[in-house]
Amino acid sequence: MDTQQMKDAELPDYKSLNRELWNNKTQVHYDSAFYDNDNFIKGKTSLNSIEIELLGDVRGKRILHLQCHFGQDTISLARLGADVTGVDLSDKAIAKANELTQITGTSDRCTFVESDIYDLPDVLQGTF
Repeated sequence: MDTQQMKDAELPDYKSLNRELWNNKTQVHYDSAFYDNDNFIKGKTSLNSIEIELLGDVRGKRILHLQCHFGQDTISLARLGADVTGVDLSDKAIAKANELTQITGTSDRCTFVESDIYDLPDVLQGTF
């Protein structure tokens, strides 16, 4: 084994470890009082007022939301009229995000992509 192979063999698969961590956190976060999904589903935004002010009118804009988790901010932006693509490496978070778009009636404005952000140029087309 050459030096590079030894270095590669010693490195953990950080993407898999990170995906597993976020897969394990998704349901816990979804059910937590912090995310307040009951009120979010009823229409409460997950965005802070300063974010809304800084973004301005997003109607008709295409927004890319990196590391979207299970989609609350993505859906909040869609509720403001944007067409939003949310990206997350957790397959469980993306599944939960797609479920939330059905519950909130925002599936026409939200697209979710399961991907590591470093791999996006290979899996995502378009401009935002």
